Amino acid sequence: MQKIMTTNEVTAMAFDAILSTPGMNDLVKIDLKMTRKDVLLLKHVLQRGINPEEGELSPVFLASIGKEALDVLGTIGDECLEKAGLVDTDRKVLKMIKGK
Repeated sequence: MQKIMTTNEVTAMAFDAILSTPGMNDLVKIDLKMTRKDVLLLKHVLQRGINPEEGELSPVFLASIGKEALDVLGTIGDECLEKAGLVDTDRKVLKMIKGK
C-alpha cells in the first residue's frame, strides 16, 4: 500500500532537492557591517529559528525590538540572498512553502 505524503513532507523533499542542486555548497563572501545591537538580535532570532525547544519569539520580545530593528534584520537577509544570487530561488521556495 502506497503512503500518501503530507504537504509538509512534500515541501521538505522539494526544499532538500533545491539545497542539493549544483553550486549550493559554493562559498559566498558577504561583508556585513552591523551594529552590535543588530548582531545580538540576529543571533537570538536565528537561535530561536533553529532550536524549536527554545520556543518561538514572543510578541513581547518582538515588540521590545521595535519595527526599525526588525527591518534592519530583514534587510540583512535580503542583502545576503542578493550577494549569493539566490533572490529568485528564495521567492520560489517561499511560494512553495506558502502554497501560492
